[in-house]
Amino acid sequence: MCYLKRTVGESESDIYMRFMRSHKCYDIVPTSSKLVVFDTTLQVKKAFFALVANGVRAAPLWESKKQSFVGMLTITDFINILHRYYKSPMVQIYELEEHKIETWRELYLQETFKPLVNISPDASLFDAVYSLIKNKIHRLPVIDPVSGNALYILTHKRILKFLQLFVSEMPKPAFMKKNLDELGIGTYDNIAFIHPDTPIIKALNIFVDRRISALPVVDESGKVVDIYSKFDVINLAAEKTYNNLDITVTQALRHRSQYFEGVVKCSKLETLETIVDRIVKAEVHRLVVVNEAGSIVGIISLSDILQALVLTPTGAIQKESETE
Repeated sequence: MCYLKRTVGESESDIYMRFMRSHKCYDIVPTSSKLVVFDTTLQVKKAFFALVANGVRAAPLWESKKQSFVGMLTITDFINILHRYYKSPMVQIYELEEHKIETWRELYLQETFKPLVNISPDASLFDAVYSLIKNKIHRLPVIDPVSGNALYILTHKRILKFLQLFVSEMPKPAFMKKNLDELGIGTYDNIAFIHPDTPIIKALNIFVDRRISALPVVDESGKVVDIYSKFDVINLAAEKTYNNLDITVTQALRHRSQYFEGVVKCSKLETLETIVDRIVKAEVHRLVVVNEAGSIVGIISLSDILQALVLTPTGAIQKESETE
C-alpha cells in the first residue's frame, strides 16, 4: 500500500494522518446502509418515534421549500425539548405532541442557529476528522455535491473502526506505547456524574448545561456501577414515558437493551494502543477512567482518541473537551 512507503528520517508520528489523507469519505460508506431522512414538516413526536423504530440516532432534515438539507435531528434535540418544556408528570408536553420540526427549529434555534456541517464523498477522511472535532459535532452527513443526495452519516466510531482495520499493516508510532497519563488524553477535571437514585430530569438538565454526552452512575461508595448516555434517553420516546421524568435513572435503565454489557473502563496507566483496541472492540463511545478502587477519575471519548491519533501529532488542532 502506497501510504506505508517511507523515506529515511521521516517521522512515524504522522502515519495515521497520512493514512486519513490517502482515503476518501466514499471509501468508508458501506455498500448497503440505512439512512433515514425527515422532512421538516413532520411532527417532532413522529420523528423521534421513527428514529427509535429504525434504530438510528440521527437523521438529516430536508426542507422542501429550499430543496436542500438544512440540518440534523438528533437525540440531543429530543433532550433539549424535554429540558425546555417538561414541568411535571401531570402536565402534557404539548410542544412535543404537536410541533412540527420546522416550528421547533424556528422557536429554539433562532439565536443558536448554525448551518448544516456536511462533507463531500470525495473529501479525505482527514478532512472529516478535522471537521468533526473542530465543529464539536458527533455526526457528519456525506452529501453528494452534484445530486444533493445524502449518502451516509460519518461518525468518530466508524472512522476509528476503519483505521483499526489497517493499523497492523502500518508502522507503530512511539506514542502508541505511552499511557494516558503521559499523553494527557481525556478529561479529568470537574467530571459530571449521577447516582442510581438521580431523577431523569436532573440527568437531562446536566446533559444540556454541561454539553456532555454521557454520565457515569456512581454508587454510595464512589464506585462506577453504570453509565447513562444520551442514547439511553431515546428509550423514553420508545416507551412513550417522556411525560414522567421524575423516575430515577435506575428505573429508566431497567428497559435498556439486553445487549448492554456494562460500563467499559480503563486506567490512566494503560497504553494508547490498549485503549484504542478496547474502545473499538467494545463499540462504545467512551471509556470511564477509574483508579484502583474503581472510582471515577476521568472520561476518554472517541473524539479524544481520534484527535490524539490524527491531529495532535501534526499540530493540526489544539485539544478541546468533548461536546455535542
